Amino acid sequence: MSESLPVATIRTQVTVPLRFPDGYATTARLFTFDGLVDGREHLAFALGVTDAAERGGDVPLVRPHSECLTGDVFGSQRCDCGPQLREAVQRIADVGGYLLYLRQEGRGIGLYAKLDAYALQDAGLDTFEANVALGHAEDERDYTVAAQMLAALGVGPFAVLSNNPEKTEQLGRLGLTVTEQVPTGVFLSPANADYLAAKASRAARATDLPFVR
Repeated sequence: MSESLPVATIRTQVTVPLRFPDGYATTARLFTFDGLVDGREHLAFALGVTDAAERGGDVPLVRPHSECLTGDVFGSQRCDCGPQLREAVQRIADVGGYLLYLRQEGRGIGLYAKLDAYALQDAGLDTFEANVALGHAEDERDYTVAAQMLAALGVGPFAVLSNNPEKTEQLGRLGLTVTEQVPTGVFLSPANADYLAAKASRAARATDLPFVR
């Protein structure tokens, strides 16, 4: 049974040219919203979306991407967030769809708490154990705002770009139609090997997908 979804509306839309450090460039239509349940400033980037697709001619690819200041902006190697963001933008632009940039730093616990969790990881805890040690759940992200944004954009059935089945499950419970879950790449480095191993271990307890993000 689907959960009741509060209505959000489009506040502003503007065209923004994007360019990444490796030289990849594209153009996005950037949307802001009113009425999002948590009151945060989440963003939707429409990439490669044609008029025909908006009228329902194609199934868009959607990436709900949780904010990671250290990885997305500063290129931190402790996680795989920056490379996943870069991958998502190009893959979505190639086929048409939406990148939802969700202000859920540190799997929902916030930037300062995420850095506190890093300190605990340096002392031997994994990324999930560290969140719990700080008094948080392993993952506090809620995708209600993502569902609100997609509804406001008039998105019908769509594919989710993610390795995390919780995103698909939450969006389905909120009444949206997910046609498939499309896996992302795996971006392994010496600095994030333990982080990815912890995600793989957690995922293995519930699903056969390789990594959760």
